[in-house]
Amino acid sequence: MELFHVLNRGVDGRQIYMDDRDRARFVHNLYEFNDTALAGSTYYSFRNLGLVNPDLPKRIREKLVEIYGWVLMKNHYHLLLSELVEGGLSLFLRKLNTGYANYFNLRHERKGTLFQGRTKKILIERQAHFLYILHYIHLNPLDYLKGFENWRERSKGHIPNAREALKYLETYRWSSYLDYAGKKNFPSLITKDFFEDRPDEYAVDLRDYLRSTVEPHQDFAKLWLE
Repeated sequence: MELFHVLNRGVDGRQIYMDDRDRARFVHNLYEFNDTALAGSTYYSFRNLGLVNPDLPKRIREKLVEIYGWVLMKNHYHLLLSELVEGGLSLFLRKLNTGYANYFNLRHERKGTLFQGRTKKILIERQAHFLYILHYIHLNPLDYLKGFENWRERSKGHIPNAREALKYLETYRWSSYLDYAGKKNFPSLITKDFFEDRPDEYAVDLRDYLRSTVEPHQDFAKLWLE
């Protein structure tokens, strides 16, 4: 199995999700387009914020990819995927990007390209990259938390408070972190057993990872979560 970190952003850095309705639509697309079958016209009658259109007939799905993690940011997205059928990764991304761009342009009365170009697909080859990549995806929302904007420089102490970081991540609905943390959000989207053998094991790993960023002179009793 090959694991890919997949990302794309808005053309010229533009915002690609204007509100929660847009974000919910993209999440729905992650589910709906992960199928070898073409989406029928009834797909566009989707009217709620869930993952399954109640108007679609029930049938057995054949997934194109396995989704292990995801996050939506203001002007880009990150996915962690593996391919299940030959050519499935490229087909899924083409359906996802084209379908969402068509929806976005129609809803916001615009024309032209929404994404900046070909979706970047990074093969996870090194063990160190594998151990870090899901944490990296889930920590992205810290960009929006005051005082944590430089969290990527963790070795320099830019995650000053592990407890505050995790508390913020638990308020951010638009990632797979909540499902890994045992709080059902969009559980139908992801496969968790690749990164955890026991319930909530991954959440403990992320907590320990954040603990390791705290400088030794700080008050661990206040910063660590028990």
